[in-house]
Amino acid sequence: MTSTDPHQIPVHLLTEEEIEWMAMGPFDGGIPGLVRRIRRILEVSQRGLAEILGVSQSVVARWETERTSPRASVLRHLLWLAGLRTSFHDEETGEEVGPMRDDGARQHGGSRYPAHGDLTVRGWWVPRHLRSTSIDYYRAIDRSRKQRDPGIRCTYDPHWRAVFRAVWGTPDDHPSVWQLAAEAEHLDEVREQRRRGATLA
Repeated sequence: MTSTDPHQIPVHLLTEEEIEWMAMGPFDGGIPGLVRRIRRILEVSQRGLAEILGVSQSVVARWETERTSPRASVLRHLLWLAGLRTSFHDEETGEEVGPMRDDGARQHGGSRYPAHGDLTVRGWWVPRHLRSTSIDYYRAIDRSRKQRDPGIRCTYDPHWRAVFRAVWGTPDDHPSVWQLAAEAEHLDEVREQRRRGATLA
């Protein structure tokens, strides 16, 4: 099987255009090049880097020959060792894109809400089985208010998500539970103002 990479083809078999292209370097070395760059910054051999990471020299060699790649957690540790940090940017806008926050609101079971969903608040959390005509319903609201435990709705249906985003914009993250609790408190204030307005009318 013939290689399509000009770097893997003997020079005498290359066209003038391919030779000119090769002379234009340097070229992005990808993950193997990044591992080599880190070794150069740290001034260590493959064996030296392997000892720092607690792996074998052959593992580092496989990273540098692209037979395997380091796990994301290992790559992050490598960057930290070299005093480097990564940043990601939107191709269209050029704006930096960071990871989602770690303190985003969670469900009552402790699991995270789906990353592709949008979170909204409709008030304070009440168990689904309680009816709004029962005393327990209003006791649950009072308890949730004291505990700052808002009723969170996650919308990930494409249609409704598009509607909500058209009205309120596209959120770039999930809010923290404290931010959502503040929103529930604001809804309380709005309802109270409406109630007072209706009473005065």
